[in-house]
Amino acid sequence: MLYLEIMFHVNPKWESLCYNERNKPLTTKGVFPLNEEKYAIIDIGSNTIRLVIYLKEKSGRFQEIENVKAVARLKNYLEENHYLNQEGMGILANIVRSFKEVTDTYELNGIICVATATIRQAENKAEIIQKIAQESGYDTRILSEEEEAYYGYLAVVNSTTVSEGITIDIGGGSTELTYFKDRQLVYFKSMPFGALTLKQMFVEHDVPTEREMEQIKTYLQQQFTSIPWLYNKQVHLIGIGGSARNMIQIDQALKKYPLAGVHQYRIQENNMGYVKNHLRKFPFKELQKVEGLSKDRADIILPAIEVFHTLYEHTGATSFMLSRKGLRDGIFYEQIMHDFGITKFPNVREESFNELIVDFNINYKQVHQVITIATKIFDALRNSGLGYVGKIDYELLKRGAYVFNLGKYIDSESSSQHTFYLLANRTIDGLMHTERLKIALVASFKSKHKFKQYLKPFKEWFVKEEKKKLQTIGALLKLAYCFDSTKRNIVKDMDMLVDEEVITIHVYCDRDWMPEAYQVEKQKKHLEKALHRNINVCFCYQQ
Repeated sequence: MLYLEIMFHVNPKWESLCYNERNKPLTTKGVFPLNEEKYAIIDIGSNTIRLVIYLKEKSGRFQEIENVKAVARLKNYLEENHYLNQEGMGILANIVRSFKEVTDTYELNGIICVATATIRQAENKAEIIQKIAQESGYDTRILSEEEEAYYGYLAVVNSTTVSEGITIDIGGGSTELTYFKDRQLVYFKSMPFGALTLKQMFVEHDVPTEREMEQIKTYLQQQFTSIPWLYNKQVHLIGIGGSARNMIQIDQALKKYPLAGVHQYRIQENNMGYVKNHLRKFPFKELQKVEGLSKDRADIILPAIEVFHTLYEHTGATSFMLSRKGLRDGIFYEQIMHDFGITKFPNVREESFNELIVDFNINYKQVHQVITIATKIFDALRNSGLGYVGKIDYELLKRGAYVFNLGKYIDSESSSQHTFYLLANRTIDGLMHTERLKIALVASFKSKHKFKQYLKPFKEWFVKEEKKKLQTIGALLKLAYCFDSTKRNIVKDMDMLVDEEVITIHVYCDRDWMPEAYQVEKQKKHLEKALHRNINVCFCYQQ
């Protein structure tokens, strides 16, 4: 549980970025001390400028509580001589003044302000930085091309389980690419084009013509061919940023996707092509109304999707996956892990489940006992060929035990419904959407009727045997919790005998078992229905 131990000491290279409410640099005692709750990041991009404020939860996880976006399109105000003109400076000044009013309403421990491609490319960058400081008090750091690419990579490897992939982050004025293998960064490249740049270079009106799209594709093919490490990598392509998020949201809207969340959502090349062709049917006014597409991105979404599509083809990608975590999150990960001498969580999934344990006051001692009991039953079923369960399902059993019935944290009477909704619709870093749904189904198990009710919108996601397996594991977990219903850890051992009609479970206890026996007899019917076998449970004292 790494996050419980973090003291949030400042990385010296970032110390100048972190300011308290008096606009004085924080000391090296900590950027985000444990007795402080909130911090802010301002990201000055070429297309948008964003302020995000985070609240530190009791688990150590930082929850986004404010997200303010301003469409600046600073790239449009960068003159041919690479000076940001006065109109652009005025827009930037107005936005940071507005952000200052927001940050002043919070008792913030730290504020980090970073700028990317347009400010990096501007010849008058010193004047721009000074202007930001005058208007807001923010001390701004201009990220290098390498840093911008690195923080995107860092966000991906700390929020997904992808061990090898290519990341792409399309900004307004540049596109950052990285290739990582075994979770280690191998190559990076900053490309001299972004969504706004492509529009300026090739698109005359708001919506590109077919000929203009072909010109964009030819240009992109030439650009990607110049990078030797990109070709035919055949790995996951991971999109970061607003354009990738909008493409995914449109795909979900077209499919009437039943789960919430976009992080770790995957599509294939044909889905990408379908979204692109769907958007090309609309005139600009109608394009602005497309579900899933931000109105301010309507004129740049098609060039951006062409970047994703062309790169997908060039790399021979196995899929396109969205990472909702990006540059700002990468900066955050660097901060919190600095004192541990690491840059990556050892296990992203474990970290996520540890957060759930703390956030929902889950009794870890009981979880350990339930896993022990459930594993014994699971192994007996697996060895007997019952319930369609196999060795590969052990992790699902374990994860489900961690979060079984966690909805009681909200309301015990409707805990099953709350459990399913929370797990199915909450982003869990390291879990793909189907994996998240499986855990929601087994952890919320109350009865066969409820199971089918929750499964109904997703019935096409699983084959018949998979549905039966999920029902079995859910019923098994429910029974396992009955064996520790009083949380006294009285069950010390058990053995099982499985024959063609009856499963007999001998349970050895060190104390009176009456409350547990009552719950077991009441709830064993669910596993009996799943296995089509009677279950006899015999309690006795441990010899």
